[in-house]
Amino acid sequence: MSNSQFSWHVRVYYEDTDAGGVVYHSNYLNFMERARTEWLRDLGFEQTTVKDELGAIIVIHSLSIAFKSPANFNDMLLVNCALIKAGHSSMDIAQTITRDGVLLIDAQVKAVFVNAENFKPMGIPPVIKQAIMPIGN
Repeated sequence: MSNSQFSWHVRVYYEDTDAGGVVYHSNYLNFMERARTEWLRDLGFEQTTVKDELGAIIVIHSLSIAFKSPANFNDMLLVNCALIKAGHSSMDIAQTITRDGVLLIDAQVKAVFVNAENFKPMGIPPVIKQAIMPIGN
């Protein structure tokens, strides 16, 4: 798997579900956020380092999500991240959540780098951009 893709496993806990034992819809966003954070960590970038040393915070500008099938208590899910495009200050990321190869969630996420002090958009720090770009680009 290249640096422009990442997969992370998550177990569904009881606290993630509603009264029917199905994952509550907003918790899928939490799973996707954790996967993006783990992706950066896997590339060597802790969120605190990004803020403290690079002066950036990553915020979500927009997202589109399609709920295909529900996840249930105790399911083991695979959350995938794939870089679609990296612009000057933003990244478009495709994220999916699957269970045993079955697509549950299909999402498109636009993440923007903003200045940690004034929250204005800033360029993706070059060390991060270099780390996430597919080799040859």
